[in-house]
Amino acid sequence: MAYKSDIEIAREAQKKPIQEIGAKIGIDGEALLPYGHDKAKVSQDFINSVQSKKNGKLILVTAINPTPAGEGKTTTTVGLGDGLNRIGKNAMVCIREASLGPNFGMKGGAAGGGMAQVVPMEEMNLHFTGDFHAITSAHSLLSAMIDNHIYWGNELEIDVRRVQWRRVVDMNDRALRQITCSLGGVANGFPREAGFDITVASEVMAILCLAKDLEDLQKRLGDMIVAYRRDRSPVYCRDIKADGAMTVLLKDAMQPNLVQTLENNPAFVHGGPFANIAHGCNSVIATTTALKLADYVVTEAGFGADLGAEKFLNIKCRKAGLSPDAVVLVATVRAMKMNGGVAKADLGDENVDAVKKGCPNLGRHIENLKSFGVPVVVAINHFVTDTDAEVQAVKDYVTEHGSEAIVSRHWELGSEGSADLAMRVAEIADSGKSQFSPIYPDDMSLFEKIETIAKRIYRADEVLADKKIRDQLKLWEEQGYGNLPVCMAKTQYSFSTDPNLRGAPTGHSVPVREVRLSAGAGFVVVVCGEIMTMPGLPRHPAAESIMLNADGQIEGLF
Repeated sequence: MAYKSDIEIAREAQKKPIQEIGAKIGIDGEALLPYGHDKAKVSQDFINSVQSKKNGKLILVTAINPTPAGEGKTTTTVGLGDGLNRIGKNAMVCIREASLGPNFGMKGGAAGGGMAQVVPMEEMNLHFTGDFHAITSAHSLLSAMIDNHIYWGNELEIDVRRVQWRRVVDMNDRALRQITCSLGGVANGFPREAGFDITVASEVMAILCLAKDLEDLQKRLGDMIVAYRRDRSPVYCRDIKADGAMTVLLKDAMQPNLVQTLENNPAFVHGGPFANIAHGCNSVIATTTALKLADYVVTEAGFGADLGAEKFLNIKCRKAGLSPDAVVLVATVRAMKMNGGVAKADLGDENVDAVKKGCPNLGRHIENLKSFGVPVVVAINHFVTDTDAEVQAVKDYVTEHGSEAIVSRHWELGSEGSADLAMRVAEIADSGKSQFSPIYPDDMSLFEKIETIAKRIYRADEVLADKKIRDQLKLWEEQGYGNLPVCMAKTQYSFSTDPNLRGAPTGHSVPVREVRLSAGAGFVVVVCGEIMTMPGLPRHPAAESIMLNADGQIEGLF
């Protein structure tokens, strides 16, 4: 049977005017700032007006370590949201916005897939409402003001060798990773080394996603450390006097974007920090607002549960005062087989032994999530090639680990295929069994926090960090940053820092290459192994196949 592509399905969607979608969750037309007919921002005045309402139930969707076989975390998030509405619940979805870089590179979009998508798919995966452009512009304004300050006499005595603030662009462009700027003589400033990250790796992005309002946003922007003096004292964004203008550029971007699923259910799509270098969750303001408007809010966290869920639970929930009522852990039979050693080309063949061999990765994630005190349900995201015996092998394994696995066919059937999953998730969320608690306290030392994650989540034997790194952490503690959570930056493909080490490895070490203070966002980034903050394009990027057809429609997005 031939299936339609995601973009073909999205193009055939019977969308409703965005005012109708808003009305379903109590947002009147005057509180919506429309961007066309099918997307709108929600006004800050309206957000302020609902703060006294009771919170709904919060459901986190996470996944096993990603494999080339695909897991379908966003698709499951959207499908579960539709499923909850199908069984009569008032539910909405909160997901991140897509970055242009991966769209034109290799990863593709971030709007779900099959019959479980958020629309308008094309706009969401391209310019959308301009949030990422605003973040890029605000970040670039600060970059320009730093070099301008140095040019006009450097009153703050910035050491040009210690400018921490890199530039950003929302595209995969490896040629910009390391650059030399201000060349061309006296008129162009003082030459120095610099570089570019992708926009989603910007601290401005992380701040937008953690700030609770515009006042908090400006304070956090002002707190960002942009450079150091020769005596190693920090220079802040507020010293450059850029925080006010940056807030102006981000004023509209702070407001959550309302769109709809294929089944006309409401969805907030807002923010998109990297799940490696930042915390990988949609914005706090979108999640907290959704909890005031819906009885059930389904959200996701980037990459596998060892990265996305750990940061959602230890960083976002801690900072925003959130407490999840249930966690859905997404897995596929195909991914189990790949973890069990099967090549991608052979995933269509039944191989129950390989499924069983690959299940320990799933088991490790179940144990880790339970350690936060939250109930866990495994969603088996169904593929048409899955056999009954393979599915049963996963179910049996999950049962042995004190949880339950439910097959969901949302990709193929939409909410009809996710109704069983929705029913069980709602029961668990309503049961009040969640006893959520982060796995480390605020007052633990920074290095102990790193060790806690490395040993309890990654199951490493030790953390390897030289004296320079340990001294840097102690200095930040002395400067008042010791109560911050740590944001681990490592490969998403393994519990270890080796992307090729699949399954559930033990006995490994976690080498810390460097630590970075994101004082505005409010966490310490711990870089383990090789992490790219500016991806490159593959040999044949997706952009080669993206074009307008004869009818003026976009082709090639996926």
